[in-house]
Amino acid sequence: MYQLKREIPELGCFDVVVAGAGPAGLCAAMAAARNGMKVALLERHGTVGGNLTLGHVGPIMGKLNPDTMAGEINQLLNGGTGDVHDADAAKGRLMDWIEHENIELFLMCPVVDAILEDTRLTGLVVGTQSGMAVIYGRVIIDCTGDGVVAHLAGAPWVMGREGDGLCQPTTIMYTIAGVDPAQTMVCTHEADETILPDGRSYLQLCREAAADGRLPKNVNIVRLYRCADDPNKRLVNATQENYINALDPADMVKAERSLWRQCRQVVQFLRENVWGFENCYISKSADVVGVRESRRVMGEYVICGEDLKYGKQFPDTVVHNAFFCIDIHNPDGAGQAEEGNKPFEVEQYDLPYRAFVPLQVEGLYTCGRCISGTHRAHASYRVMNTVLAMGQAIGLAASLCVKEDVLPRQLDYAHLRDALVEAGGNLD
Repeated sequence: MYQLKREIPELGCFDVVVAGAGPAGLCAAMAAARNGMKVALLERHGTVGGNLTLGHVGPIMGKLNPDTMAGEINQLLNGGTGDVHDADAAKGRLMDWIEHENIELFLMCPVVDAILEDTRLTGLVVGTQSGMAVIYGRVIIDCTGDGVVAHLAGAPWVMGREGDGLCQPTTIMYTIAGVDPAQTMVCTHEADETILPDGRSYLQLCREAAADGRLPKNVNIVRLYRCADDPNKRLVNATQENYINALDPADMVKAERSLWRQCRQVVQFLRENVWGFENCYISKSADVVGVRESRRVMGEYVICGEDLKYGKQFPDTVVHNAFFCIDIHNPDGAGQAEEGNKPFEVEQYDLPYRAFVPLQVEGLYTCGRCISGTHRAHASYRVMNTVLAMGQAIGLAASLCVKEDVLPRQLDYAHLRDALVEAGGNLD
């Protein structure tokens, strides 16, 4: 038991505290603030946006109703075109987006502990450059991606795929410049059969290069996305480090070192093997290792792959008609883990309110990739458009809990449904 050297200062008491200012956290904070709440938004890094900015992830994937807050963010960052947005420009745009609402932003404030009264979460201990501090909230939303708040509060969680616990690989995404403007090639996924000018299959070339050492053995596809601001650029999604536990600091150092080596090897492969890429170079990159999968916090409902396969609807839907394939980057090697080495296509599906309410802890929501689901279902709902919609829904839910003085487990779903419809959500 450690002894505190000084009294811990308080950062304040808020209606809603949102931990994590990535896609889910931004929308959760905004939705709660627009519904009249005093909101604190905590972020462990030095800017907002998460994978939209620091992770250098694009394009913003997943299909949803454009009238939701996801549509608003897409319009802000890429004009609603679906093209890859400028991650650096997004930092400023997102900061401006939240500036004029009733949101108090705390940067460089990682959550390090939870404050509970019996089973009710009432506040968080955060780290600052001046030491630890505490912050209190009537409702707290865990948008950390890794389910940090839920874990510290004692909610049950699982991690990885069933059987061996392996997670999807980590990645560093980056942009290359210097591509010949006459070379218009892109390759967006494992079924995107791109043909090179000399008649070769680009996907087959990647597979052969992974086998003979020109690419890392677990990188058998180099995805290339066109950048809207410059035809001489491509966003690259290729590198992957398997067998990484994103909760283990030593593993994350291992991933960082290995992935940067892979970045250089992928660029060399493109220079030597693909016409028009002879002079390409890395111009921008992610500031953090990209983590696809870590904790999944168990809630009152566990979303499963069958729900997505058959487009299941729910009596307590909060995200309606989400659509993205089951995209499991192989935890144990290269390519896809799904049958045929291709992502599994799903029907449009819904996400129920119960999956956002963790077991065993009161006063807490989860939101984003750490919600309650299986490894296979998570591989679809983890993408950013879906996560943006989650944030809007749960931010509204938290605000209603405060207004009605109830806990998340007690909230009348009919009231949330009305609020979601009024905010532009189509739940029919």
